[in-house]
Amino acid sequence: MTKSQIFTCLFLVYVFSQTIASHGSLTHPTEEHCETQPQQVHISLAGDGYVRVSYVTTYTMATSVVEYGTKSGKYNEFALGDNFNYHYYSYVSGKVHYVTIGPLKPGTTYYYRCGGSGVEYTFRTPPASFPVEFVIVGGLGQTEWTKATLSRIGQKCHDVLLVAGGLSYADGQQSLWDSFGRFVEPYASKRPWMVVAGKQEIEGVCTISKGPQPFKAYNARWLMPYHESGSTSNLYYSFDVAGAHIIMLGSYADFESDSAQYGWLKVDLANIDRSKTPWVFVVVNTPWYTSSNAYKGEGETMRKAMENLLYMARVDVVFASRVNAYERFARVYDNKPDSCAPLYITLGDGGFKSSFEFEHHVTSTSVHKELSFGHGRLRVYDNKKAHWAWFRTEDDTNDAPSDEIWITSLLASDSKCMELCTCKKFTSTHDEL
Repeated sequence: MTKSQIFTCLFLVYVFSQTIASHGSLTHPTEEHCETQPQQVHISLAGDGYVRVSYVTTYTMATSVVEYGTKSGKYNEFALGDNFNYHYYSYVSGKVHYVTIGPLKPGTTYYYRCGGSGVEYTFRTPPASFPVEFVIVGGLGQTEWTKATLSRIGQKCHDVLLVAGGLSYADGQQSLWDSFGRFVEPYASKRPWMVVAGKQEIEGVCTISKGPQPFKAYNARWLMPYHESGSTSNLYYSFDVAGAHIIMLGSYADFESDSAQYGWLKVDLANIDRSKTPWVFVVVNTPWYTSSNAYKGEGETMRKAMENLLYMARVDVVFASRVNAYERFARVYDNKPDSCAPLYITLGDGGFKSSFEFEHHVTSTSVHKELSFGHGRLRVYDNKKAHWAWFRTEDDTNDAPSDEIWITSLLASDSKCMELCTCKKFTSTHDEL
């Protein structure tokens, strides 16, 4: 390694340390946790009928086992898994455990405990058919606003929570990944959390062999079902819930036409059976359409590379985050209104930013925008209709959304849209509709 490379690495480490020191907006959970008990418990979907349970332990004799059943205190089934530690400079993580349980029944409440003893947790599996409800958030962090947003989410039922990037905002300070895991455990242990990486999850500082690799903590702590969906990277994957196919794309993985992600997406879209999953949703961190001057152009290269794939597959909605403001666009393709294109929705922050900078230019396809913390709810009622609503966190005494829209699936809206669709088995489904 040359002197200039060493200097660059040391400089970047210094910058990260200064960034960490400036995180005055972070609030760290102060409740004590038992060192001998599993912590940071969260669950995710892991293929048809299976759920992956993740937890962290700090004691050396911990076992990767989850006991579970449909009655409290009675665990008729158990499954074994794997565990490992990861290093980030001088930091050594606790044991990160992954245990996949199943097959499970849809729409069923299960009780479980991790490591063979300790606290009992409970979760409910998503339904097998409509209706199904998703909560969608971005830019969480671990602030008082995050706490308020999660509290409001917990006031109403939902089936699956989707995070469009922006988890712990650790920025290299690995203990903040631990505090974030404890922070979200009361929610992430009860419903599947399906996440995609944002810019803050990169964390790679140097390119030297012993330096931390990009997404090291994210990949270690938030394993998603990429193997199960034919992907080769934890940064992009897909899964089905009821009659919806959800695609999670990686803004910070290579996405050009010769990339692994592009090739995977093309195959994934071609294999969607619209007779089984008439709805298709995409979640990505960096928005392809935005009125924010501060973020304008960030997602443009990815849009140009992949937009046509989504358009030809008749994706219904694309959700993004990154921008610190909420914005909903009409159906748009290549910067022009198009009734056969996806809706584009950018989520306002779930809680990280304490202030906003929102300089905007006039965009004819932008329907609604506002500066707010909050969360969205997407309730899919049947093959034809879904309802989207955005709830401001600050409106905690007001149950009304600040923005909402009824969405008709492209499969049911106009047969002309489906004539050139690359979808599989759409004709018979459209005739039935």
